[in-house]
Amino acid sequence: MGMDQLTVVWKVAEKLLVSSKSGKPSNIENKASSSGLRWSFGPGSNLSPGVSSRVERQSRAKLNEFAKELRMFSSVDMSGRNFGDEGLFFLAESLGFNQNAEEVDFSANGITADGLKAFDGVLQNNVVLKTLNLSGNDIGDEGAKCLSGIMMENSGIQKLQLNSADLGDEGAKAIAEMLKKNSSLRVLELNNNKIDYSGFSSLAGALLENKAIRSIHLNGNYGGALGAAALAKGIEGNKSLRELHLHGNTIGDEGARALMSGLLLHKGKVTTVDIGNNSIGAKGAFHVAEFIKKTRSLIWLNLYMNDIGDEGAERIADALKQNRTITTIDLGGNNIHEKGLSGISQVLKDNSVITTLELSYNPIGPDGAKELSEVLKFHGKVEALRLGWCKIGVKGAEYIAEALKYNTTISTLDLRANGLGDDGAVCLARSLKIVNEALTSLDLGFNEIRDRGAFALAQALKANEDLAVTSLNLSSNFLTKYGQVALTEARDHIFEMYDGKEVDIFF
Repeated sequence: MGMDQLTVVWKVAEKLLVSSKSGKPSNIENKASSSGLRWSFGPGSNLSPGVSSRVERQSRAKLNEFAKELRMFSSVDMSGRNFGDEGLFFLAESLGFNQNAEEVDFSANGITADGLKAFDGVLQNNVVLKTLNLSGNDIGDEGAKCLSGIMMENSGIQKLQLNSADLGDEGAKAIAEMLKKNSSLRVLELNNNKIDYSGFSSLAGALLENKAIRSIHLNGNYGGALGAAALAKGIEGNKSLRELHLHGNTIGDEGARALMSGLLLHKGKVTTVDIGNNSIGAKGAFHVAEFIKKTRSLIWLNLYMNDIGDEGAERIADALKQNRTITTIDLGGNNIHEKGLSGISQVLKDNSVITTLELSYNPIGPDGAKELSEVLKFHGKVEALRLGWCKIGVKGAEYIAEALKYNTTISTLDLRANGLGDDGAVCLARSLKIVNEALTSLDLGFNEIRDRGAFALAQALKANEDLAVTSLNLSSNFLTKYGQVALTEARDHIFEMYDGKEVDIFF
């Protein structure tokens, strides 16, 4: 082994040794301390000859093992191995001769901009690799520039993940220049970076020229209203984009207005829009509603953790009456009360398209639960209903339980943190004893349920042979070992009596 390779192996060895000991002093450190060895910075110079030789062999073997994976498997996960820039240089050669690896995950490995130079001459000629994940590495703007320059000549990678990579506007600009020339990239993830208006503007310019990108993820950046407006212009002139993820960019009502305008003028078919956690109020909801009315392609809409309130919810509800494409809608955390929920509930009377409805973190109360339950008894096609943290209480649980006796579509029900207690659990248990072949997952976590409620649920599981439940979550309640034993016995009973059927119970 040459001196350069030896240095690489020892630098990697240092990283692997540190990460493998979970923060505890290693045996090597203890030996060094007890034997009075003096520490220096030369690879291997701090260890006794025997230990030095052993660690070198282990590190070389580990790197060779990584390299072998790259040559043999189609999907290779090397996340969190902490091999750093030096390890990447060691592995790059194997990637250069790769004929098998289509997905490679190098996330969280201490790679910097210097390490990405290892890809030069490798990615340009590699047409097999389709997905490259470099998230969680502090490559920064310089790394983005280096990688973008290399990828301008790559025709294989379709998905590039650079989440939490310390990218700013300059990095986004470099990626934008790459997008203008690259025709293979379909999915670009830039979540949780430091991209501001200028970076958004650069990416918008790239969208005007790029004809291949399908999905762009910019969650957790700093676009703001101006960034959203800039991006809207790019979207307006783009034909290929299908998914837009802008969660957590504080775009506000003005940003929502501009973005919806761009989406309405978009010449392609957008199927997914995520604008959760963006300080959007009732005014912004009005513009979103206009888009909902006119779109003929949107399937998934996320408005989670905004503040559209009852007024905004009513506008969204009116728009949904005219929409027949949206299957999943997330309105959680929007300060919606019974009044706003009433409008949403009425939509389900005539809507057979919505299958996932997220309403968690809205103070709908027991009356809101009643409104929704009355409709869900015999209407709609909702399969996943999430009502966690909605303050429905025991009375609300009674309404939900009554609906479950008749509903034939809900398979996933989330009722976490609603103060149901034992009485609420008993109500639900009574319904579970009735024939219900749809419900497979029930989440009752954080509900102050004690042993009495656990016993009732255990009896329901054992009593109904047609019951479809395969997952019951009772974590973060107040069960003692008696309630836990009852649930465990119910699980075992089902397994023995119903041909090995398994029910996962969490407590």
